[in-house]
Amino acid sequence: MSRLSEARYPWRFGLVCFAVVAMAGAIGWRIVDLHIFDREFLQAHGDARSVRHVTIPAHRGLITDRNGEPLAVSTQLMTLWGNPQELMGEKARWGELASTLGVDGQELAKRIEANGKRSFMYLRRGLSPEQGVEVLKLNLSGVYARDEFRRFYPAGEVAAHVVGFTNVDEQGQEGVELAFDEWLRGVPGKRQVLKDRRGKLIKDVQVVSNARRGRTLALSIDLRIQYLAHRALRQALIDFDAKAGSMVLVDVHTGEILAMANQPTYNPNNRSNLDPSAMRNRSLVDVFEPGSTVKPFTVALGLNSGKYLPETVVDTRPGYMSVGRKTVRDVHNYGVLDITGVIKKSSNIGVVRIALDLGGENLYAMLQQVGMGQDTGLGFPGERVGNLPNFRVWKPVETAVMSYGYGLSVTAAQLAHAYAVLANEGKTVPLSLLRLDQKPEAVGVMDPAVANQVLSMLRTVVDEDGGTGSRARIPGYQVGGKTGTVHKVAAGGGYEEKKYRSLFAGVAPISKPRIAGVVVIDEPRPKFGEYYGGFVAAPVFGQVVGGALRLMNVTPDNLPAPEAKPEKLANKAPATAGGRI
Repeated sequence: MSRLSEARYPWRFGLVCFAVVAMAGAIGWRIVDLHIFDREFLQAHGDARSVRHVTIPAHRGLITDRNGEPLAVSTQLMTLWGNPQELMGEKARWGELASTLGVDGQELAKRIEANGKRSFMYLRRGLSPEQGVEVLKLNLSGVYARDEFRRFYPAGEVAAHVVGFTNVDEQGQEGVELAFDEWLRGVPGKRQVLKDRRGKLIKDVQVVSNARRGRTLALSIDLRIQYLAHRALRQALIDFDAKAGSMVLVDVHTGEILAMANQPTYNPNNRSNLDPSAMRNRSLVDVFEPGSTVKPFTVALGLNSGKYLPETVVDTRPGYMSVGRKTVRDVHNYGVLDITGVIKKSSNIGVVRIALDLGGENLYAMLQQVGMGQDTGLGFPGERVGNLPNFRVWKPVETAVMSYGYGLSVTAAQLAHAYAVLANEGKTVPLSLLRLDQKPEAVGVMDPAVANQVLSMLRTVVDEDGGTGSRARIPGYQVGGKTGTVHKVAAGGGYEEKKYRSLFAGVAPISKPRIAGVVVIDEPRPKFGEYYGGFVAAPVFGQVVGGALRLMNVTPDNLPAPEAKPEKLANKAPATAGGRI
């Protein structure tokens, strides 16, 4: 029967043979197509499922003080992340994972369940490599690690306001870290690796591009002097129950800021309980009326005009005078004073008479030339330029109040810059927070002879009896400066009756100036009612600048004369009875 069927339907056998041959040909063609024609396409898709490019983190640049002491460094840490979809299968071991991570078990469980449909969540960031390895040893599916860097600040709160800080991703947020973020930021690299479908590393293939670390930044700050300023300011706030304080020291020849300290301050390494008000760099952000610290520039205007000499007399009797509707007063009736006496006694009437004689426009020009109300060029985030009003028509009362430091506002850095002009023979150089390799070009804004005359007058304020700044004296050095005590401006206008700022601005040493500085103490509330700048701020200046001059090996210019040596005794044996000793 079968032979009959084969004879009757011979095409069936041929059809089966043809089908077998056709399938073999199709399979062969597909093999050739996959291995030759579609090879690049398939290889690319295969690599996309297994080849990964892992980011190589880059070190952020080092920040140092002028002597190379580190102020901000980056340390390598480990960040653990998880794939919640995979972690859902390890629910029985969530407690073990939480314990090793050092986190609350219930909180971790809630986070994993809330992100159960996602493929990424942070488990914990900023672990030490040793802590990270302990977690990875658990060998849990869905737990992975990657290297990161964290910023550390060795100087802590001492230089916090200048250096600033970064966020968890090492992006600058405040201070120099923010101002020079692009300079400090490194360029991450790439590494090619093979991973399985669960993301576990199979093979490290090659480095595609190396990470390039950020560039180093050397600041002008001297950490030793910065520490002196930090410590003295903190003690002043304690002694006088003050609200805040700031201090700026400037190298008068280069414009480099050697110290910029503020109180209260904060620890950039631990910001868990950070008070936002403590983050303000008050030396550059807070503006205030400079009060009597402006008087030397009013006197400089008079000397520069040629109408006044140091020995020119000014009649300040009877201790008060009317200017428009305002009455200007001195603390005492000083009588007739020469120009030096006007500075030494801090006579409001004396400087008002000079300013009214020479005009408000000229006074404005003098203050503008020494940098008040002008941009310092530091580029510091949040820095303010203050206010130096220029009236279209100058009324006598406007000229009068500006002559003794009211009606304008400055920062501590601007005031220190202005005093640096006096110390640098009337020449101004830009302020700098970066260490300079060469001295910048100076621009003359005042007659050098006038600047030297004003310095001599400032010396009488500190070094002579009867001066208001005697508490700023530094043993071995001649010091010049000016005290100031100003009422604080009230929020609704006018002035606070019992709230003051105590100021001292000075230069040392007078014979060959090297440092100009300013101390500002905000709202001193001493037990015995002493809130004047000469009592509160002047000692801080003397203590810090004295230490700075010694650290900088500046030659003393005020050493006492050596005592006369006794004459040598004649080299003779003393006469005794019988000629014997």
